[in-house]
Amino acid sequence: MVLMPETSTQSRGHSFDLFFPENSGFCKTEISFYKGEPDLQSVYGSKSDLSLCRLFVTDTTIAQLPPVQAFIRQLKSAPQENDALVILGAGESYKTIESVLAIVRAALEQNFTRNSVFIGIGGGVICDMTGFAASMFKRGVQAEFVPTTLLADVDAAIGGKTGCDFESYKNMIGAFYPARAVRIWSSFTKSLSEREFRSGLAEAIKTAFLFSADLLTYIEEYHDQILARDDEALFKIISECAAAKAKIVHEDFKEKGERAFLNLGHTFGHALESVAGLGTVTHGEGVAWGMGCAADLTVQLWPECGGYAQRCKKLLALYGYDMAPLPSALLQMPGAEGKLLDAMKKDKKNISTNKIRVILNRASNDTQIAEVEDNMILSVLKAERGA
Repeated sequence: MVLMPETSTQSRGHSFDLFFPENSGFCKTEISFYKGEPDLQSVYGSKSDLSLCRLFVTDTTIAQLPPVQAFIRQLKSAPQENDALVILGAGESYKTIESVLAIVRAALEQNFTRNSVFIGIGGGVICDMTGFAASMFKRGVQAEFVPTTLLADVDAAIGGKTGCDFESYKNMIGAFYPARAVRIWSSFTKSLSEREFRSGLAEAIKTAFLFSADLLTYIEEYHDQILARDDEALFKIISECAAAKAKIVHEDFKEKGERAFLNLGHTFGHALESVAGLGTVTHGEGVAWGMGCAADLTVQLWPECGGYAQRCKKLLALYGYDMAPLPSALLQMPGAEGKLLDAMKKDKKNISTNKIRVILNRASNDTQIAEVEDNMILSVLKAERGA
């Protein structure tokens, strides 16, 4: 079983356990959903094991959010033995090996032991780097995540992928190292900018394309409530996406099979992020544009899928994502198509030296992994441009 419902405690609404394969070296991740305003003090205000070393990791933006600011203030005013705090720079440009090592260095300076837990409070960038640092410190200590963005709620904090960018390439260094707990307050998403909210929403739409026809219809029909960040709409989207992600990770932890489906839109999207300059385009903007490209590529291979491909692109356009063959971020860049192609060739998911591996969604719950030639990629990027 993947999901193990538990009785509510304090402000926790419900939780389930994501169990990992016996030979993975990991047991489970407890994923808990909390109601109301985030209250970190109720979860981390005290500890029963006084020998436990806790390193809290966040960034300069998240540290200014009132619930996090209040927790940091409490942490500093009444410090507990073996607790420490690291505040990193905010954004994709700080998702570097230097930031990861800054987390490790902080633990070393505090003389932390292997009885440690690194607790990432933030979006996907913070969760990824905190987990990666935990995987390296003294050959591995525990990690926990408190995701504060929609993207981290539905995707990045769940499943064990950790890492950082390297020399302008996305997530080129990392490890499979799941957190022992993920604590989700959906109300954190109320603090996001519109752009960051839509970035996370792209990953939720991806999950609907892949695994849930019902969720896809819901996202189509409840557009206004979703963009207004209605509590019920947020809870439905986050809880269903988290459960779908947990199920696929349970079945394929090391991405040897169907977990690769979660990369829908990512081969194109990561290339866009790299070519535009990391941080110029949000991850979700890249993935959404990439899903549009994947839809066009799907029609090339399977013309009978044209209706579903158009439905997908129409939904993405409805939520304001760029569906142009060449995105607006690259319109003034000479040779942008070739640069995108070169970046896609360096994608870590490729298994062939002369073909590019892409995920293509033929219909809801009908996803294929394909390896395609350069000319097919270029025909998508140059469509309707007279090239």
